Amino acid sequence: MTRIYTLVNQKGGVGKTTTAVNLGAYLAAFGQRVLLVDLDPQANATSSLGVDKLRVQGGTYEVLLGSAPLTAHVLYSERIRLWLLPSSPALAGAEVELVGELGRELRLRQALQPVAERFDYILIDCPPSLGLLTINGLIAAQNGLLIPVQCEYLALEGLGTLTQTIQRVRRALFPELSVRGVILTMYDPRTRLAEDVVREVQRFFPDKTFKTIIPRSVRLAEAPSYGVPISLYAPHSIGAQAYQALAQELLEADGATIERSVAGQEAR
Repeated sequence: MTRIYTLVNQKGGVGKTTTAVNLGAYLAAFGQRVLLVDLDPQANATSSLGVDKLRVQGGTYEVLLGSAPLTAHVLYSERIRLWLLPSSPALAGAEVELVGELGRELRLRQALQPVAERFDYILIDCPPSLGLLTINGLIAAQNGLLIPVQCEYLALEGLGTLTQTIQRVRRALFPELSVRGVILTMYDPRTRLAEDVVREVQRFFPDKTFKTIIPRSVRLAEAPSYGVPISLYAPHSIGAQAYQALAQELLEADGATIERSVAGQEAR
């Protein structure tokens, strides 16, 4: 069974792309076939996996515009056993170019349908906005949304705005849209505010908040500059341990098989 999750939060700097990349890497390390779709014109997920966004020959932009099938531009990393549909700055033009197109909100969902069965997980990394690209990501999320929330006060305000957007999309376009889970990120145990945010999110989403909390980590911040996920850059760091635990928690909740020997090989 293919599971398609969209990572979304209209507030930037909450660890959304970091979560998409590292969760995807650990799901792959646990033996899952994973496709990461970079739906952000900033192409940070693409860069984080060592692909030069300025040299991308084709990717999400071409797929959304319908000039090429998704399979024509998917890249595969043998090192981390992860597939990537890359992005580039050209994707910013898609919002304008698709305005007058019929079914423009369904482009990504339609593009994924022919290839979905080839993967166990498809993770979609959305831009930090609520425009047409994000709407495409929301409607493609057949199994729900993963919402990273930074453990700071302003993140709670952004979560409220996002909840309203989800409700509007449900009413107008995709009644089945659901929240799969909220992921608490950038947690600093030294601050009382972080604890308050954790409690507030758990109160707001009592059955949807993941138990695994992602801490603030210098290693997590450094890994993208080396073009690798934390599982390769610093596999024994607290950030790596947290994302490995998050992947395991998601797999267990989904009832998926965990290949522990594969994960162990990736960590060495």
